[in-house]
Amino acid sequence: MIKLKTNIKCGACVETVTPKLNALTNTKWKVDLSHPDRILTAEGDATAKDIKAALEAAGYKGEAI
Repeated sequence: MIKLKTNIKCGACVETVTPKLNALTNTKWKVDLSHPDRILTAEGDATAKDIKAALEAAGYKGEAI
């Protein structure tokens, strides 16, 4: 399981990153918008590097926690 602190702020932000993150093969993910650090949790085949690249392609950032 991979957990990243993100700069995703709201549901619209989640909608923006959804196509990029859904494109990651065999990976399930979710963002906890109620957590102050907006933690993205992912499980599956994608690496932290893959997830960070997908976030960056959508205009967001992810940091290891």
